[in-house]
Amino acid sequence: MNRLIEGRTPFFLVFLACAGLLAYAYYAQFVLGLEPCPLCILQRFGFMIMGGVALVATIHGPKGWWRWVYAVPFAAGAGWGITTASRHVWLQNLPADQVPDCGPGMYFMLELDYPVMEILQEAFTGAGECAEVDWSFMGLSMPAWTLVWYVLLTAFMLWAMIARRS
Repeated sequence: MNRLIEGRTPFFLVFLACAGLLAYAYYAQFVLGLEPCPLCILQRFGFMIMGGVALVATIHGPKGWWRWVYAVPFAAGAGWGITTASRHVWLQNLPADQVPDCGPGMYFMLELDYPVMEILQEAFTGAGECAEVDWSFMGLSMPAWTLVWYVLLTAFMLWAMIARRS
């Protein structure tokens, strides 16, 4: 178990997990034909941030307090992911009569150069299509699984950072 937290290993494992999760998201989109809703797309950013930070840390191999420097952007990506995934799970568990109306799709808004803040506001407040469950595994929807992965990866990285001696 000690080798799991030595050197660059925890960063590399988190990078592999994030890359694998993103690969599956794109597989689900382009091969399985599951069109992502705005919150699905926003959740991907959290994994991109966490995976990018983990990759840079793997290459750098930080020691001492330097590893905590990487914790800040990693935590920001994890916070972003946990927030968006939690909102998505909440929307999916609302009664049908309380689901917000669908707004324009994210791709449509991006093509027409909508302001970024308006796109984010639409994703978080008026994304009725985000309440649909098109995919599930072991009784959990894809947003619920992403929430589980965000929490697990964050807990693993925190454990690895605290348990490291060098």
